[in-house]
Amino acid sequence: MSDTPLVGIVLVSHSAAVAESVAELAAGLAGGGATAPVAAAGGTEGGGLGTSSELISAAAARVDQGAGVAVLTDLGSAVLTVKALLAEGDELPDATRLVDAPFVEGAVAAVVTASAGADLDAVVAAATEAYDYRKV
Repeated sequence: MSDTPLVGIVLVSHSAAVAESVAELAAGLAGGGATAPVAAAGGTEGGGLGTSSELISAAAARVDQGAGVAVLTDLGSAVLTVKALLAEGDELPDATRLVDAPFVEGAVAAVVTASAGADLDAVVAAATEAYDYRKV
């Protein structure tokens, strides 16, 4: 295992169960060896559906190793919540980026790429390229 910090990944969903399941899937598909830190930030503090700036900030702090944090979201207000946190400037670790990517495919691509030791730009690019994955 390397001492080099890895890019952290935060998965923001309106549902805690969805965020946790996608995090588990992405980490599981990243293969053996060191896996990039992944945290789910789903739902509200009370366990309901929605998004929580506090849960997102806490998740980002947990995965931050100093190499940057990539945040992927599921739906509209999750995007708005992350954008608001980024605009505040002190709620998320330095070098936190909101990634425009499909939630499941993008999460898998981000975690696999980050686990390989790629930098934040490469992780963001891999997740974004997931829009091009065709199923037929």
